[in-house]
Amino acid sequence: MISKEQFEKEIEIIIENALREDVGDGDHSSLACIPADVQGKAKLLVKDTGILAGVEFALRVFEKVDPELKIEVQMEDGGRIKPRDIVFYVEGASRSILKAERLVLNAMQRMSAIATKTRTFVDKLEGTNTRILDTRKTTPGIRALEKWAVKIGGGENHRFGLFDMIMLKDNHIDYAGGIETAITKTKTYLKENNLDLKIIVEARNLNEIKQILKAGGVNRILLDNFNYEETREAVALINGRCEIESSGGITPETARKYAECGVDFISSGALTHSVYNLDLSLKAV
Repeated sequence: MISKEQFEKEIEIIIENALREDVGDGDHSSLACIPADVQGKAKLLVKDTGILAGVEFALRVFEKVDPELKIEVQMEDGGRIKPRDIVFYVEGASRSILKAERLVLNAMQRMSAIATKTRTFVDKLEGTNTRILDTRKTTPGIRALEKWAVKIGGGENHRFGLFDMIMLKDNHIDYAGGIETAITKTKTYLKENNLDLKIIVEARNLNEIKQILKAGGVNRILLDNFNYEETREAVALINGRCEIESSGGITPETARKYAECGVDFISSGALTHSVYNLDLSLKAV
């Protein structure tokens, strides 16, 4: 997992790049018709139902655009929202409000959608010992935002990128020449480079699980596209020797059955790659 400092840096990069992309050499629509001294007020209006996410991010955007803007927060990240709710009011230079508007809405709509989908999984898993994880199947350039939204929704983050965890998937294993070779080389690599990274290895069947356990030194085994019966057999075979993660097309409707098989984690790329933005609007007051 990345550090708090790394995460904060990622958020700052996202804001700077998004404003560069959107504003360019100036918001000429506002510059053309709104005098610099005109003050305005707007409200963030909810038009949908779900879990709110992105309020803290919005505050950072407004601060970056214009530190003089005043924001009156009415609802916090993680709360349930419904149509006609007002999330916050923002007041100050009208030009500044309009400059920040699209970035704030784009981010909050997507983050709220991700948080909402995540909460659906979390609710289905309530009462079990299984936790829902995101994946690296995120939108390029805004991974930190999307993983932040998963946390707000009650889920947990998997690795952030290729650098903060070892994950040996089918292609790594095939290219390396087999499971035992891949694991042995990985342990040697970590030792030689003085790296303290967890090792996850993907298994495609029960025989591969046996090979992984024989090689040893693995923190977690990922059961890829196992059905319920195979998952129960895998859990019995692993017998607490390492963590177990299930993945591969698991939905909110099937998640609890996998949890009841005894796995520690369920990972779902759908948390971030298959969501529909919640409908939010910034309206002048």
